[in-house]
Amino acid sequence: MIRVADLPATHPGRRLLTKRTPFFVAPSEPRCSYCVYVPTGWTPETRLSVVVAVHGTGCNVGELREGFIPFAQRHNVIVVTPLFPVGIGDPDDVHNYKFMDARGIRFDLVLLDILEQVRLRWNADVDTVLVCGHSGGGQFAHRFLYLHPDRVAAVAVSAPGSVTLLDDSLAWPEGIGDTRQRFAITVDLEAVARVPVLLVVGGDDDGRADLAAMGHPGRSRPECLDRLAESLTLQGIAVKKVVVPGVGHSAAGTRPQIVDFFTNLLADNA
Repeated sequence: MIRVADLPATHPGRRLLTKRTPFFVAPSEPRCSYCVYVPTGWTPETRLSVVVAVHGTGCNVGELREGFIPFAQRHNVIVVTPLFPVGIGDPDDVHNYKFMDARGIRFDLVLLDILEQVRLRWNADVDTVLVCGHSGGGQFAHRFLYLHPDRVAAVAVSAPGSVTLLDDSLAWPEGIGDTRQRFAITVDLEAVARVPVLLVVGGDDDGRADLAAMGHPGRSRPECLDRLAESLTLQGIAVKKVVVPGVGHSAAGTRPQIVDFFTNLLADNA
């Protein structure tokens, strides 16, 4: 694999592998892929931090990457946007990645392998990363935190339609009671508690009709977020919860709160 640092500054590969990159096949699962935004402040000698932005059910990865470019430029961070496509093994499966494992694929491990490739190609700091996601991406983000808290610097969860509670009396994905059998991982609550958490939802994002159509009658997205906040708080985890007035089910609508959350954390750690 080509490391960008090994290319001469005038090589056309430098243009291809900085700013908006092409999509790359995920190293351990070629049905998945990812693209990157590398800020113009990148240099081969600088280990830049990484933000992972996970798409929702619509897989709108291009818009998602574009939305984080101003943040990347301002704070000199690399944006990684994985693509977990619809229809792996079942042409109608839109949920596979949200629950971390489906049809023999461990999507959390796919992301970790992507991050290793990002580390090698761009000399990025992926020991811990900022993780965020909206809707289905929010489902992935908080479940990834449970399984890999040591790899997460902070997590922002926006408007998930389903949540996993820190309850060992419930089986995954409702709770964490069987993660040892399912993932060979026991959730480390102390490690999870060390990670700053933002929960955000639009004030107009009710979502009852959508959730009822998916087999969850009577639920709303704000109620899902409240259940998650309560579960985290009961375990002593500090949670910042924000309801954005006038915003519906919109990744762009909750992104400013995510950007502010990450910005403040980067400033505190500077």
